[in-house]
Amino acid sequence: MSTAAANTVPWEDARRVRLMLCLFVTLITAVMLTALARQTLQDPDSWWHVRVGLDFLANRTFPTVDTYSYTFAGHPWIAKEWLGQVLMALAYRAGGWNGVVALIIASLSLTVFLMAWFFSDWLKPTLAIGLAFVVAVLISPIYTARPHIFTLPIIVVWTAWLFRAAREEQAPSLWLFPLLVLWANLHATFTLAYIIAAFAGLDFLTRTGVSKPGLLVKWIAFGLLCPVVSLLHPYGLQAILATLTVAYGNEAVPLITEWRPFNAQEHVLQEVALLMFLFGLLVSRLQVGWVKALFIIFTMHMFLTHMRFIYLFFLLVPVVLAVEVGQQYPSLSSATWMAEKRDRVEQFFARRFYPICGVIAVVLIAAVTVLGNAYQVEPRQDTSAKDALAFAESHHLSGNVLNSYNFGGTLIFHGIKTYIDGRTDQLFLSGFTKSDDDMGTSAGKPLLEAQLKKYAISWALLSAKDDRIPFFNDLGWKRAYSDEYAVIYVPGV
Repeated sequence: MSTAAANTVPWEDARRVRLMLCLFVTLITAVMLTALARQTLQDPDSWWHVRVGLDFLANRTFPTVDTYSYTFAGHPWIAKEWLGQVLMALAYRAGGWNGVVALIIASLSLTVFLMAWFFSDWLKPTLAIGLAFVVAVLISPIYTARPHIFTLPIIVVWTAWLFRAAREEQAPSLWLFPLLVLWANLHATFTLAYIIAAFAGLDFLTRTGVSKPGLLVKWIAFGLLCPVVSLLHPYGLQAILATLTVAYGNEAVPLITEWRPFNAQEHVLQEVALLMFLFGLLVSRLQVGWVKALFIIFTMHMFLTHMRFIYLFFLLVPVVLAVEVGQQYPSLSSATWMAEKRDRVEQFFARRFYPICGVIAVVLIAAVTVLGNAYQVEPRQDTSAKDALAFAESHHLSGNVLNSYNFGGTLIFHGIKTYIDGRTDQLFLSGFTKSDDDMGTSAGKPLLEAQLKKYAISWALLSAKDDRIPFFNDLGWKRAYSDEYAVIYVPGV
């Protein structure tokens, strides 16, 4: 055997090392997310998503009107993210909030693994896993127990496979259609799939022009079929229309934190990463082509316009640019790494791949079991109002409650009809949400007084920092309960 042949590393060993590194960064991500498990329950909407899922499991019916509030009871409302809500409900049934958190962590960890795997198609695995970990940190503001988390692995696969098909001048895989159906039933962001497919199709067109008309027809057919396939949803066209309504904005959008524009003062890390990316792109002379440049601009626009879409930029731009970096900078490419001789550490992991994977699996199962029994997570009281609701129950408070926005989810979960809650994509419109926001202004007392009479409010559950608290005092209401998270008011005697 020649010296060159002796130094050639078997492809299988390199693949195993690459897989081990991807699993390693996934494990690190899972451990860190577990340490910060309670943070994933910071969103008040987690409560009502679980309740909707539980109600579906109990009734096996898809809601068409609102039954969770008294202010908009009977108004059209659909659970367009029903499958994500059912998954959360099943996890809750299995393990309470620990089960919900475990499911969210599993989805996020899978996302990190997929990022590392796709990045390492073109970049050195060490660089790929480092990049995947950085991206995981940058998109952490959206790590909440809500159905959108389940779509993150899907959007990574969808984007990677479509741009790969365009690059290799092939037709899109038909296996992407079941993925789209799953996405459509998990979360309302599935219409983004159409836009991503359009960019990938443009990338294919710039490579081939009209020299391959048969393939071009297949790409066009794929794009046209995407909306048709996503109609495989209990609500059909209603789900698409509801999504588009929010995408174009409604009166509540400017008032909801996650829909507000990116604020650099609140997200310094993301601003630094964005500026570093732009600096690197300008000085590196990386050739990305006009289609991918337009894709970068689109994802950046979505991120800067609505903070909730931060992941579109940080998650997808590396997916589409990894191939360009690998091809134009060979020293960073996976091909260069594959040609190198494995060191002793890499050989150790490659040759003991299966035993190591088995040990990792056993350790993870044992750790999850111990953690589940020893450490119980639950939402914080600034969204749960746990003690305040216990007081309300013990003192038999009943009737219509005027609640702060962040307590809407927990009220739904506990079977108490809300004044307002997080379903402002479809409800609490026609000036209602704006009026609720205006009640906290200096001129809000007359508005509050009018709403108390209009809806025959019997008690109020407010966050401790609610701006309407002084007005309740002025109107003669009695503070029946208070803690550092919540205040309860009842009419004065």
